[in-house]
Amino acid sequence: MSPVVKVVQPVGLLDRTKVGQFEQEISDCLAEGADIILIDFQDVSFMDSSGLGAIVAAIKTVQASGGKLYICSINNQVKMLLELAGLDKVMRIFEDREEFEKEVLSKTD
Repeated sequence: MSPVVKVVQPVGLLDRTKVGQFEQEISDCLAEGADIILIDFQDVSFMDSSGLGAIVAAIKTVQASGGKLYICSINNQVKMLLELAGLDKVMRIFEDREEFEKEVLSKTD
């Protein structure tokens, strides 16, 4: 049986004004039975410490539900923030959705 994959794609700034919406999207994905959640940062121009905290919370929430969380398409600012926080050691970050699909989804079929 194939895993249920859901994609969360924040837009613009991932800061304190958007964190609640982002966390709700993660919860909704889990409620819909997601086994794997991909956060696609393609349309995120900037993330602050609130966004970073939301990523950490998402990692904990998804892992607690037995799921897996991945990130793709990050810009240099987001990459630097994730690396400074050490999150690049905790989770897999993909160049883009294509790489995610090739590396993760092709191995689950």
